[in-house]
Amino acid sequence: MSLNWKEINLILAELDLPGYQIQKAVQPAYDVLSLQLYGKGAARNILICLTPGACRIHETFRGVPKSDRPLRFAEFLKSRIVNGWILEAEQLGDNRIVRLVIKLGQNRFRLYARLWSNAANVVVTDEDGLVLDAMRRLPKRGEVTGGHYEPETALAGGATVIEGTKRELPIREYAIREFAPEIDAARSFNEKIDAYYAEHGGALSLEALQTQARRSFEGRMGRLAASLERLREKAGNFEAAERLKQYGDIIMANLSSIKTGDSWLEADDFYAAGSSTEGSIRIKLDPRKSPAAQGEVYYEQYRKAKNGLADVQGEIAAGERELAGLETTLAKLLEETNPLALHRALGVKPGRQGALAMADSKRPGLSFRRKDWLIIVGRDASENDELLRRHVKGNDLWLHARDYPGSYVFIKQRAGKTVPLDILLDAGNLAIFYSKGRNNGEGDLFYTPVKFLRRAKNGPKGLVIPAQEKNLHVKVEEVRLKELEQCRIEKQVK
Repeated sequence: MSLNWKEINLILAELDLPGYQIQKAVQPAYDVLSLQLYGKGAARNILICLTPGACRIHETFRGVPKSDRPLRFAEFLKSRIVNGWILEAEQLGDNRIVRLVIKLGQNRFRLYARLWSNAANVVVTDEDGLVLDAMRRLPKRGEVTGGHYEPETALAGGATVIEGTKRELPIREYAIREFAPEIDAARSFNEKIDAYYAEHGGALSLEALQTQARRSFEGRMGRLAASLERLREKAGNFEAAERLKQYGDIIMANLSSIKTGDSWLEADDFYAAGSSTEGSIRIKLDPRKSPAAQGEVYYEQYRKAKNGLADVQGEIAAGERELAGLETTLAKLLEETNPLALHRALGVKPGRQGALAMADSKRPGLSFRRKDWLIIVGRDASENDELLRRHVKGNDLWLHARDYPGSYVFIKQRAGKTVPLDILLDAGNLAIFYSKGRNNGEGDLFYTPVKFLRRAKNGPKGLVIPAQEKNLHVKVEEVRLKELEQCRIEKQVK
C-alpha cells in the first residue's frame, strides 16, 4: 500500500530536510530514486519509490545499489541538482505531492515527487514551472522536457484537490497507520516505514521479489532439466553405435550371400558367440545398393553416431554446468535480505526476468552494448557453435566475412526495431577485424537472420550454410573500433 498524506507529512517533519546538501543521486531501477544527503552533522539517504501500490518517500537505512548502467534521469539529476542545497521540503496540501526547492549556485530548481499509485512521477522544473526533465516522460500530461508543471497554481485558487486526482465520495478520513509493530516503539516513523516496505512493499517487497526469482529461475531450470533428459536419451541411442559397426562387419563377412536387390541378410552373429544371444541375426539392407556398398552404409552410420555422441556428451556437460550455476545463483538471490539489491539483481527494468550481468558472464565470446543494441562475436569454431546453439534466436542477425575464415558476429534483435545502419556497420567492422582478412583494411561480408542458416552436413563444428543472405562491403574504421572497445562488456570474474 502507498503512503497517505498524513504519513507523508510525518515523514517530512522527522527528516527536516531544509539545510541538507544533495551529494548523490542514484537510480537503482526505473521506478526507484535515492537522494544521498549530508547536513546538520548527519547523512541521510532519501528513497523515492514510484512502484504502483508502494509509492512513498522516506529515509532508508539499507544499502542502495547502483544500476548496471547509468540511467537517464539519474544522469540528469547529477548535472542539475547534485551539490545543491535543499531550501524547502513540503507536501502540497493533502495531495501527496512533495516539493523540494533546491538551490545550486544562482539557480533554483523544484523537484516534485508525485506519489499517486495510478500516476506517480518525479518532475524537475525551473522557478517558472518549465519542465527540465521527468523520471517518467508523460507527454499527455506535459511532463516532458519543455512542458509546464506547476501544481501549486490549483492550490493558489483555493482548491483542496489538484486536478487529475480521484476522490471517492464521501471523502475518506485518513490516519497515520501502525507500521512494523515488532520494532521498538521508540524508533522513528521513517525506520518503521523502511522496515515495513522491505517486507511488504508490493512489487518491491522481499517476498514478491523472491517469488519472482523462483518463478524466473525454476522455469529455466525446469526447461533445462527436460532438455538434459532428452540429450541423455539421445546419448543412450548413440552409445549403441558399436552395434552398427558390428552389422557392417557381419555384412562384409557374408558378401557372397548377398545379391543386388536383397532387403535382408540372415547370417551367424559371430559377435554373440558364447553369449546367451548366440545364433543367427537378420540385418536390413538397402536393395538399391550393391553388396559391397551394404557394409559401408552401417560404417557411415557408426561414424556419425560416434561423432554425435561426443557432441551430445559435450552439450550434456555444458547443460549440467549451467543448471548447477542457476541453482547456485537462485540460492544466493534467496539469501539476499535487501529488497533493492534483489530488485537490481533480477533485472534493470521492472518485471524483466534474469540478470543482465549474469547472462553476460555466461555468454561465450566477446559482447558489446552499443546504443542499447547487443553485438556478440564468436572467436573460434567452438564459440561460434555455442552461440548458435544457446545464445541466439531466429530473428537475430548473423554476419560473416566472405572468402576468409573468421568470427561469427550476431546482432541481437530488439522487439519492434529494425537494425540501424550504424549498428550494422559496427558489426561489419567486427566481422572483418576478427577474420583472416583484417590486414586488407576492408572486405565483403554477408548477413542474414539466424533462421536462414543451416548446419553443413558432416561439416566441422559450427559450420553453417546461409540462405537469403545480403552482401555488404565494409571498410575497417579505427575510430569505430576504438568506440566499440569502450562499449565492450567486461565479464565478471568470480
